[in-house]
Amino acid sequence: MSIFKTTRRVAVSLVAAAAASFAVSASAGGHGIDLEGKTVEWIIPFSETGGSAKWANFYAPLLSEALPGQPTVVVKFMPGAGSTKGANFFQEQEYEDGTLIFGSSGSTQFPFLLGDPRVKFDYADWNVVLASGTGGVAYLPPEMAEKMNGLDASGLQGEDFIYGNQGATRLDLVPTLAWEMLGLNVESVMGIKGRGDGRLMFERGEANIDYQTSSSYLSGVTPLVEAGTAVPMMTWGSLDDAGNIVRDPTFPDIPTFKEVCEATADCETSGEQWDAWKAFFIAGFPAQKMVFLPKGASDDAIATYTQAFEDVKARADFAEISAARLGKYPQMTGAAAETAKASATQVSPDAKAFVVNWLQEKYGVSLN
Repeated sequence: MSIFKTTRRVAVSLVAAAAASFAVSASAGGHGIDLEGKTVEWIIPFSETGGSAKWANFYAPLLSEALPGQPTVVVKFMPGAGSTKGANFFQEQEYEDGTLIFGSSGSTQFPFLLGDPRVKFDYADWNVVLASGTGGVAYLPPEMAEKMNGLDASGLQGEDFIYGNQGATRLDLVPTLAWEMLGLNVESVMGIKGRGDGRLMFERGEANIDYQTSSSYLSGVTPLVEAGTAVPMMTWGSLDDAGNIVRDPTFPDIPTFKEVCEATADCETSGEQWDAWKAFFIAGFPAQKMVFLPKGASDDAIATYTQAFEDVKARADFAEISAARLGKYPQMTGAAAETAKASATQVSPDAKAFVVNWLQEKYGVSLN
């Protein structure tokens, strides 16, 4: 049985329970909470240069308008320890009045999935009110891109690459494992605070391979492509309803990693390595970013925030402005957000074991 099918079945099995739970939450109290005159603090456990910053800064003014009382929504950045610093801080908070929310990303989810000893938080304690899908695009300098033969990356296998890496157990394991599968020699410069810092390394010539999540690619890399200093290599792709990897709807003209792998000698789209890569891609991208209320949140608070994000999505201009800033991906609330949370915070034991062993062999990172 494939890792994806196992993950998908577990996630889908939670839909009915999540829907029932949400129905209770949405009706509890009947009127929600009032935030008039208050300030909502939205914690982002990354630097202000990356995709999570762009995502939160996009939603913050819209959320302010949609919440009852139209409170001020302030995004607070709390980077450190591979995003576990901010997540551990949030774990210690108890719900008070609805003025504290947290924005998680795949780079927060992966240390949790892998049992990183720095993790002191538990997603089971948190109340999800929005889940945002996204994608990712890898890109190269033009002189490297010229060495590819169509989709075949074999021409890159003799080159030396430098990559700005946020950390071994972070979302960066998706691209680094993909590049290894393609046979590329990529040296990671570890410890950058956000993917925006990786892009800056690329721009300064300190790195010659990079990837950005869709929102950062749209705003930060598209100008480089237009200027001729960067060339898209591949996306990680998107999932269709059957769980197959297909082209990213935001970047339909860019091939997926699966397509490039299939065209490159010795890169396999089946077997243990591929299954592990796909499992962590699913955990990291289709529901990459989530908004949470802290443990102990009241039913009224959950219903209030859920309704606010529903109202944001219902705006007449939302499809246009979100596509331009975030890309064309699902923005999920209620039962759909609960299902997304389930798929983003669990992987099969086989996938976890493979990645834990790979991290030990590649980076000397011990998680056992």
